[in-house]
Amino acid sequence: MNLKPFVNNPELWNAFLEEIDKQIESVNKQIAQLDEPKDLYRCQGDLRTLNKMKKLRDKINYGSQHG
Repeated sequence: MNLKPFVNNPELWNAFLEEIDKQIESVNKQIAQLDEPKDLYRCQGDLRTLNKMKKLRDKINYGSQHG
């Protein structure tokens, strides 16, 4: 699958980043209300995944050395 058209389309990419940022904000709010360590670990994993998704453009355009 070729993702270059997606990551290099400013309109689509910026909308994607806005959605990712909203998800990150939501997870951060969840973290503030957590009591259980297992829930914190899950949210940390969510944040890691979301932040990796924000780096997708560099990974697609420049290879794995940026990802």
